[in-house]
Amino acid sequence: MANIKSAKKRAKQSIKRREKNLNRKTAIKSAIRRVEDALKAGESKEATVTLLKNAEAQLARAKNKGVLHRNNSARKISSLAKKVAATYKEEKKQTAA
Repeated sequence: MANIKSAKKRAKQSIKRREKNLNRKTAIKSAIRRVEDALKAGESKEATVTLLKNAEAQLARAKNKGVLHRNNSARKISSLAKKVAATYKEEKKQTAA
């Protein structure tokens, strides 16, 4: 542990920041998993899109807070959106046939 008062404060702040960042990352992973589980379970389009919007919001927040790199969050949002679009595009084809 540091001896200087300001260094002690910075150490405390970095511990708090680390915990918050870990919580944010865990929440993001959970949100992504919820979207993927909804796709696998075949939930309604509205429910899945709502989950997707929630995941996108969390990813954007993490990007703005500096938890994730902007390209990392953009890549995750893009891949989730593609999965959702592809799933419901296939479903639409099957109902039309």
